[in-house]
Amino acid sequence: MDPDTEVDVDMSPFLIRYKSGRVRRLISSHRVAAGADATTGVTSKDVSIDGADGLAARLFVPTDVLGTSTRLPLLVFFHGGAFALHSAFSGAHSRLLNALVSASRVVAVSVEYRLAPEHPVPAAYDDAWAALIWAVASCAAVTGNEPWLCAHGDVARLFVAGDSAGANMAHQVALRAGRCGGDSGLPGGARIEGVALLHPYFRGRELVPSEGTDPRSPERQLAERWWAFVCAGRYGFDHPFIDPLAMPAAEWAALGCRRVLVTVAELDTMSDRGRRYVEALRGGGAWKGEEALLYETRGEGHVFFLRKSNGRDTAKEEMIAAVASFFMASSSSAEARLGRTYARSLRCDAKL
Repeated sequence: MDPDTEVDVDMSPFLIRYKSGRVRRLISSHRVAAGADATTGVTSKDVSIDGADGLAARLFVPTDVLGTSTRLPLLVFFHGGAFALHSAFSGAHSRLLNALVSASRVVAVSVEYRLAPEHPVPAAYDDAWAALIWAVASCAAVTGNEPWLCAHGDVARLFVAGDSAGANMAHQVALRAGRCGGDSGLPGGARIEGVALLHPYFRGRELVPSEGTDPRSPERQLAERWWAFVCAGRYGFDHPFIDPLAMPAAEWAALGCRRVLVTVAELDTMSDRGRRYVEALRGGGAWKGEEALLYETRGEGHVFFLRKSNGRDTAKEEMIAAVASFFMASSSSAEARLGRTYARSLRCDAKL
């Protein structure tokens, strides 16, 4: 048989991998062009971060700040898709970022990272970290070579966020920053102000109430099979990559951010994972952050906010407003948290 058509792994209705290694994704992520969005007042463009690895991003800026010296909080965002699907350039995620940037007045970097199974986990984590370093460095006048970030990004108000698997990635990025100790590992000693996990993609060996009680249910079997597939069998279902609660309690101290927001949906089978994540931060004692917040939407399912609405969508609007409020609540100044020298180095006169 032709290895390019002979099935190796069938993960329908999501994707199929053939013996040749070719992957056919059955769920399409229709790419939309970047540009000005009149409805939200946000302008976007696409940039390459690392051409060799295909690491790229779509940048989003409130249109009215272009051509000015206004600096806004910097948001680095990771799209969801169970590590194997979707794109930062999709219509769904472009709509989400337009809405978030408009509501919260941030400069956003939505990362296009390598997908499994072609690039198994932890490739996505490595790309997320590389993109965060690039975004922070690009805000500096001396080393930055991306005009929008150099002119408008304020790393003294740095946030990382993501939806579903992207939220899992945001958690891992914050851990990596914290594990660097006194040196965050980010250019100029930048620190992550806050992490927003939107319907995080967490699982675990032991069932939680929102997942039901049957360990052999079809959904449970698919979840276990999928994780083994996207990580090429390297990590079990109780590994901290997929189950943060499997970390020793002391390791929560490494979560390198001051504030955390987790959003969950009542009908999402992973919702109790998000709730327990917040409980671990609030009650464990190891994490030294200031606040861990939980926002729940009743009557909705996983990543409902990605749907395209033809009219008023109150649940989606309210959740986006809650996330925007989290981004806008920072009270620490650049010079107080980063030091006067680095704060001054961020001033940029780049022409757009």
